[in-house]
Amino acid sequence: MNIETFRNYCLTKKAVTEELPFGPDNLVFKVMGKMFALASLDEIPLRINLKCDPERALELREQHEENILPGYHMSKKHWNTLILDGRLRPEMIFDLITHSYDLVVTGLTGKQRKELENLE
Repeated sequence: MNIETFRNYCLTKKAVTEELPFGPDNLVFKVMGKMFALASLDEIPLRINLKCDPERALELREQHEENILPGYHMSKKHWNTLILDGRLRPEMIFDLITHSYDLVVTGLTGKQRKELENLE
């Protein structure tokens, strides 16, 4: 998966914004101001960080130890770094992006979730 495919998929999610808060080499995707995905633009192959349920994160790291690592510069318990060198199926990556997005949405306050639901 390349950066364009990753970026385009993230932007299909409701109320997503993209920013460069950590400099020009780190593209961040947020929902309602909360980060759910990060891409290191200066890494080859592309590396992305995604939020993940802690138990699922450990399972994924065991099953894909060369391509799914504890989150680089993130909470190792709640974030994974995926190395996108072609060994992870695109469907799996899309699923993990959605999982990350959903975890962040679930963690929003009731007021924020209601505001998100009311957005077009």
